Amino acid sequence: MTEKLRTIIVEDEELARNLMKSFLAKIDAIELIAECENGFEGVKMINELKPDLVFLDIQMPKITGFEMLELLDHKPQIIFATAYDQYALKAFDYNAADYLLKPYSQDRLKEAVEKVLERIQTEGKESDVAEKISEFPKEEYLDRVVVKDRHKIHIAPIDAVRYIESMDDYVMIYTTEGRWMKQKTMKYFENALNPKDFVRIHRSYIVKVNEIGEIQQYEKESYVVILHDKTKLKVSKTGYKNLKDVLSF
Repeated sequence: MTEKLRTIIVEDEELARNLMKSFLAKIDAIELIAECENGFEGVKMINELKPDLVFLDIQMPKITGFEMLELLDHKPQIIFATAYDQYALKAFDYNAADYLLKPYSQDRLKEAVEKVLERIQTEGKESDVAEKISEFPKEEYLDRVVVKDRHKIHIAPIDAVRYIESMDDYVMIYTTEGRWMKQKTMKYFENALNPKDFVRIHRSYIVKVNEIGEIQQYEKESYVVILHDKTKLKVSKTGYKNLKDVLSF
């Protein structure tokens, strides 16, 4: 007998959850272990229960399905289930197992589950969907940052972000409300933040343009940026050129 796929549904609409549950109940390969009505619950349940498969809506209150994926410690296979077809390309770019466009049929759901079974046989249970999110589409810019801090999830609007500091495989995000660490690269944020508002001044720093109080030279061809709160950040040669381009001086 094939081992069942331990499955979680993350979907904010009760009718959609109930329909999916009725379809999944007819598929022998599925063992439904939890259902969640928002991304906060989803993060908690997925990290605790470590399912093999998650059916994930994208447009949900509080945090989106894509934002939820960034917060996972456990990496299950993902099937997106949504009423919006504009996310399909992004979902496949992120290496999702499948993308169900609502309304979908019992047969279409079964086909998606079979894709997951095939993928697990060839690639194993863990998915790299969360890692793929690091390639942020350049036609979009972040309007908020979602960060998990122990058992809390913080949502910081981009307006509140002051600067970002590199910490190896992580970054420290300094905001008007506090600072939080996130497992992302500086390259991700360089692509994901609007270049009119944020500038890379050093391999270790991205700073909000409006936070810059002054630029000081302290050695030949060496500069520091001084923020309005008197924080000093190093500026590289490339960073100084970036500042000149952005501030037009």
